[in-house]
Amino acid sequence: MKQCQMVIGLFAALTSLVASASMEQKYPVQTEQWQQTKASYEREDMLEKHPATVILWAGSAYAKEFHSPRGHQFAVTDVSHTLRTGVAPEAGEKGMSASCWTCKTPQAWQLMQKHGEQGYAGANFTDFGSQIEQVVYCSDCHQGDKGALALPRPHAKRAMEKVQLPFAKQKHSMQASQTCGQCHVTYYFQPEASNQVNIPWIFGNTVDEIEKYYDTRRFYEWIHPISQTPMLKARHPEFEHWSRSKHAAQGVGCVDCHMAASTDGSPASHKVGGAWELFDSNCTSCHTNKEKTKSKLEANKAWVEQARTKVEDLLVKAHYEAKAAWDAGATWPQMNTAIMAIRHSQWRWDFAVSSHGVAAHNPQEAKALLNKSLEQVSLARVELAKLLATLKVDEVEYPDYSSKASAQKAIGLDMPALNQQKQDYIKATIEKQWQPVANVKP
Repeated sequence: MKQCQMVIGLFAALTSLVASASMEQKYPVQTEQWQQTKASYEREDMLEKHPATVILWAGSAYAKEFHSPRGHQFAVTDVSHTLRTGVAPEAGEKGMSASCWTCKTPQAWQLMQKHGEQGYAGANFTDFGSQIEQVVYCSDCHQGDKGALALPRPHAKRAMEKVQLPFAKQKHSMQASQTCGQCHVTYYFQPEASNQVNIPWIFGNTVDEIEKYYDTRRFYEWIHPISQTPMLKARHPEFEHWSRSKHAAQGVGCVDCHMAASTDGSPASHKVGGAWELFDSNCTSCHTNKEKTKSKLEANKAWVEQARTKVEDLLVKAHYEAKAAWDAGATWPQMNTAIMAIRHSQWRWDFAVSSHGVAAHNPQEAKALLNKSLEQVSLARVELAKLLATLKVDEVEYPDYSSKASAQKAIGLDMPALNQQKQDYIKATIEKQWQPVANVKP
């Protein structure tokens, strides 16, 4: 069986390389446009912008580093260089899962074909580093030499079927959004399946339905070291937000906003990027007043920014108030309501803010999520206040999280050591032994 999988995998990889060369020759304009995503090189340190998130993600790798996204050409470089993927583990130890490659390169799903999904996921991230030669590419979205759309990641196919959107039965416009949605979607690594990627849509893809799935399984990604809350993590749920948006209801998909429309009947531009810069070419058939649209978008962004900041501050307090209660001798029966309220509040907050474009994709859902998150964290704090009074705790010590550095210090991260360790690994291994695609410069 293993030999058969290897043969299938090698054949698939060879076929992909041949197909890639054919695609580049047949679509030179689109290839050049795809290469231009390198121009979108700027990114923002989101932990510096929102230092409270360091506290909220304490105990997870996200507390170490989290940036806004940038062009597809940097996908392999960024996942290789981030502190979140760490360095190669010592012999016999387990490092980050190879599943971290899944949406960065077409070689990920080719490796799944070669090793099986669990065989691939069970390997360490660094095990495949030197083999990754290609960034997000034609074959991630297309098949054959005629540019037909494809959904090559098996977990994405299964997820679309869970929500009654089987890829093969969709119209071209929905298929186009599904190709984006195979990666721009929330997911988790399934521990009982060697950490393979799973999109948790068994009950549906709303925040409540995904929460039901996690709670039913009693699943958590990590235990928060401050409050002892079993935590969940949302990851860029763009497809979920979009699928319930006014745009989706009108049949407007990802491509319509993020790939410049052509005027000569040729394919849309493959320089995938921010939607606003394409307003004049893509949006004016519906949005006739650019300034009015911009003003509305900015108002939505400002609301989300203000609401998330309020929720973050309250969640930080809730985590430390829970710590104070534990330190004073609280028991699980006493803490259960507050802890679950923290879990559910932070889940909704994360489901809103981890989608960087939510103010445009679905501002109504963002507002509903953050309002509910505020309600839940407020409940947690009311319960904790009553318990702290019972335990005769008069004062709670809160951390300094005025900056990313102070927040990371508060949760005990030795950032100089972590940065030095990663930089040493980059210089000794990634720059010397991995492929050029892992070391793309702006």
